[in-house]
Amino acid sequence: MPAVSSSLPLSPPIAPPIGSPSPEKHLPASGKPFRVMPGFRLTLGFTLFYLSLIVLVPLSAVFLKTFTMRWPAFVAAVTSDRVMASYRLTFGAALIAAILNVVFGGIVAWVLVRYRFPGKKIIDALVDLPFALPTAVAGIALTALYSSHGWLGRTLEPMGIKVAFTPLGVVVALTFIGLPFVVRTVQPVLEDAERELEEAAASLGATRLQTFIRVVFPAILPALLTGFALAFARATGEYGSVIFIAGNMPMVSEITPLFIITKLEQFDYAGATAIAVVMLTVSFLLLLSINLLQAWSRKRGRGNNQ
Repeated sequence: MPAVSSSLPLSPPIAPPIGSPSPEKHLPASGKPFRVMPGFRLTLGFTLFYLSLIVLVPLSAVFLKTFTMRWPAFVAAVTSDRVMASYRLTFGAALIAAILNVVFGGIVAWVLVRYRFPGKKIIDALVDLPFALPTAVAGIALTALYSSHGWLGRTLEPMGIKVAFTPLGVVVALTFIGLPFVVRTVQPVLEDAERELEEAAASLGATRLQTFIRVVFPAILPALLTGFALAFARATGEYGSVIFIAGNMPMVSEITPLFIITKLEQFDYAGATAIAVVMLTVSFLLLLSINLLQAWSRKRGRGNNQ
């Protein structure tokens, strides 16, 4: 049997189309890749300057004003019975509202991504309504709806459920303004999720609940945590939509932002900034914990994928 010759002619290389730019033209003379934005030092300097001007300087002013108080006066200002009641209502209602938004906001995002139905675009646009609606208008609308003479209030109050001018009304208002944060955070993650994994799990005999717990939920968990953090942070500092429906009764339905406004109207600026420092510290610690949990969740998800 004759040996096969190894000197077969190779096919000529395919030339690039006429007029197409050469890859070398995208590299500068130094050989480094060309970047549209300026260098790292310039952009980092601008970032630090902008954050300092917009965020750090106002926050530092709050701390500096608080430092003018003596320690006993500071403790007395931030631990009075009325202030502690406002803390419990503000952070408790914000936490409950954020949890509700994670559950029902996740369901809304799932429906908008996975199903087609008439009026879908209208519902999708209504999700952003709390973003565009002034908070005072939202508070007035919720108060008119849930008051004793409102459409829902006159139905709920005979059943013993009073919403307006109670802590429950605060939770309703905070849930209303926090829903878009969860939906808009989870929605793009669901759109990019690989449905082939769900189909593979179903073909292997997994139930719908097992598929959701082991396939879908780990993929959207970081987005849910991000939406929870955004909704919680938004609800903690909310003022306009709450003061109308809360009733603002001391020790019952008075939120901390309203108490800070009351201190400012009394020209007690140091007391107002002291309460603001406590709120800022607690919110920062909670958001830091959520971000650490989110980073751990992403790291665990990458480890499971490998």
